[in-house]
Amino acid sequence: MPDSPVGRLHARAQELASEGLTRTLRPLEMTGPVTAWDGERALLVLSSNDYLGLAQDPELRGAWTGGGSGSSRLIAGSRTAHQALEQALEDHFGQPALVFSSGYQANLAVLTTLFTDEDTVASDQLNHASIIDGLRLARAAAQVIPHGQLPPSGTPGGVVEGLYSMDGDTVDLPAWRSRVAALVVDEAHAVGVLGPGGRGQAAAADVWADVRVGTLGKAYGAAGAFVLGPRALKSLLVSLGRAFVYTTALAEPAARAGLVGLQLADDERRERLAARVARFRKGLTQLGLETRGAHHVVPVVLGGRTMAVASRLLEGGILVPGIRWPTVPRGQERLRFSLSAAHTPDQLDRTLDALAAAVASPE
Repeated sequence: MPDSPVGRLHARAQELASEGLTRTLRPLEMTGPVTAWDGERALLVLSSNDYLGLAQDPELRGAWTGGGSGSSRLIAGSRTAHQALEQALEDHFGQPALVFSSGYQANLAVLTTLFTDEDTVASDQLNHASIIDGLRLARAAAQVIPHGQLPPSGTPGGVVEGLYSMDGDTVDLPAWRSRVAALVVDEAHAVGVLGPGGRGQAAAADVWADVRVGTLGKAYGAAGAFVLGPRALKSLLVSLGRAFVYTTALAEPAARAGLVGLQLADDERRERLAARVARFRKGLTQLGLETRGAHHVVPVVLGGRTMAVASRLLEGGILVPGIRWPTVPRGQERLRFSLSAAHTPDQLDRTLDALAAAVASPE
């Protein structure tokens, strides 16, 4: 029936298609740290969050042995791999750690455990969907703060990201810390790369965050996520965090890979990535292209031209998908370049040349 939930699915799918907003999955076989084959052509990949180039590292790939965990750790047991990874994370970051199957689940668990419907929580306008959903599930009074601005002093809670995944910028963490009673920092795009020892943007700014959320699936080249916070929080997450209690635990191979990735994420790779970032951003400036931030996530805002430019780059063997509404506001469509320590200077120069040609081509 047209007015049934299933009938509305068809109408919504047709509406998306008519607006050119249907998303599709691209089959991709990685052939190296930053190269791939899509069945038609060889590609240089500048869209992956594998910031340190670890996902294809032979030592890390060798850790992917074994199988799934079978159930929740409360049901099927907490495996040696989980415990070893959590101890290594605690040793590295200086706070008790709890491993999750994904960053989305970690944010849901943290926000629904830490906050209640009695709390007002300031949330930066550009926070990830998992943060928005977590605050909704917590029934907290979310106070959306325009990106880059500060919440009122004395706000019970605050949630920000260490590095924003679409604008590639940061917020004033010390100022946020001074204005909220409890600060949560999602460091998904920062851990492994930014801060002393890759401990994240909060560590770089010398800010004590009550809770930090990190990922194993980006700079550390594996999968899964982790929460850092007081020991009481870890205890409550294990007992009450629905996204931890009622889901199958992180697969053991992913936990072992995360441990190896944590060990391989060294200063040499971080310094190499910083050099690649500086080279690429300098090239964009020379091309007169608008970008934002100062780190390894490099957005190039092209507005309505974005998808056409992305298509031309793909034809030339460079994969950097366009980001459009509803992920970003209309008029703010962009190419989102994710740089890796594995990119070579020649590959980045080739990308800049191709981008200059693609932008200059008539519509």
